[in-house]
Amino acid sequence: MTGLKPLSFAAVAAAVAIAAAGCGSSSTSGSSTTSASSGNGSAYGGGASSSTTKAVSAPATAAASIAAIGVAHGHLVDARGRTLYLFEADTTSKSTCNGACASAWPPVTTSGTPKAVHGAKASMLKTSKRSNGATQVTYDGHPLYRYIGDTAPGQTNGQGLDAFGAFWYMVNPGGTAITG
Repeated sequence: MTGLKPLSFAAVAAAVAIAAAGCGSSSTSGSSTTSASSGNGSAYGGGASSSTTKAVSAPATAAASIAAIGVAHGHLVDARGRTLYLFEADTTSKSTCNGACASAWPPVTTSGTPKAVHGAKASMLKTSKRSNGATQVTYDGHPLYRYIGDTAPGQTNGQGLDAFGAFWYMVNPGGTAITG
């Protein structure tokens, strides 16, 4: 092994950090999507949005407040106007999306009773316990998720994706998948 120089600790640490960032998983928590306040205008129907770009990170696993679910552009959204999805692999109100799946498709969780606003139906909002003990919001029996690739209100980048063994679809106010 002549001619090779040993790598410094800093170089190895930088390489590990770059590789970990490329894997798409993180142990840090991002902001919870369960807050009922958007903080920057109307979250439903395209209110004002912040001009700063936030880095995408893994979602918080513990909910900070009550989830507010509404309707914008004909599909369910969270309090920040971010699109909500159902996972076709979920055949009951119990989520089958855990681990890497839940990192890419963060579940909508709550610490209280979810609240229907702006066209969502309160009678369809319920909750279900996740395998990690968190309380996930369901709509018409479907556990709800966000997509990590949707970084701003109104985005629908997860619509129709086939990932983790099944398709992901937006949910209409009647509780069914929007497949078209």
